[in-house]
Amino acid sequence: MSQLENIEAIEKRLWSAADTLRANSNYASNEYFMPVMGLVFLRHAYSRYLAVKDEIIASLPTRGGKTPKLTKKDFSKKSAIFLQPEAQFDFLVALKDSEDRAKAVIDAMESIEGDYETLRGVLPKKEYRELDNEILGQLLRALNPEELKKVTGDVFGRIYEYFLTQFADQKAHDGGEFFTPVSLVSLIANVLEPKKGTVLDPACGSGGMFVQSARFVENLHQNPNDKLNFYGLEKNGTTIDLAKMNLAVHGLVGDIKKAISYYEDPHNLYKKADFVMANPPFNVDEIDAD
Repeated sequence: MSQLENIEAIEKRLWSAADTLRANSNYASNEYFMPVMGLVFLRHAYSRYLAVKDEIIASLPTRGGKTPKLTKKDFSKKSAIFLQPEAQFDFLVALKDSEDRAKAVIDAMESIEGDYETLRGVLPKKEYRELDNEILGQLLRALNPEELKKVTGDVFGRIYEYFLTQFADQKAHDGGEFFTPVSLVSLIANVLEPKKGTVLDPACGSGGMFVQSARFVENLHQNPNDKLNFYGLEKNGTTIDLAKMNLAVHGLVGDIKKAISYYEDPHNLYKKADFVMANPPFNVDEIDAD
């Protein structure tokens, strides 16, 4: 089996496990959406953290035989999130049934929000109080299979997008409008070739246009935060949270505001953006053409 086939098999197994656990919980799919995406966010963040940690440590200067502490700035340079020990996924997976997993997950989210101002009030927290402690433990373990630790590349980035796709197909949030298929977003980014400048998505959904634009720049062996400025508009508050999570987990910085771009331009970017990328909800009725 090729690595791609192996990753696709892992994606399906992870989704099947999460969906089975939903069936055994008190949540409907639209209620299960944010707590699951919150855990996938944590696992994705941990994957990127581990991928660059050793490289960062090796690059730090030693003084008197001591290496300085890792900082948020070190990880931002590598397009990753810095995680305190209590926010690292292995810590959460290792919790015993006698321990309060919901509190631990909430503490992990609050730890990240404390380090990243753009995420304050964004990550799901209270939703985990509604999950049975055993179900939450099973879900944490399901998202941390041993085989996942052996594959290379941004595998959990794919899995994060796969989960967004599956939830969109279920119309678990906002009728599925929050997500544009990765293949389409990647095509748009590769056609426009956003190498440098301001990128505006006036209907940004979960932020896929920004992530794919960043990947285009990374493929040129450059840091997207040095080359691109991301601005987004989105009408739904929960979707804005998803977009901010998506940016953060990829180590990206952006400004996303709640607005309906048919009527508003809070970024004041009319005719000023270098690149405008969008897959707006064309099926929306009753838009005032004037």
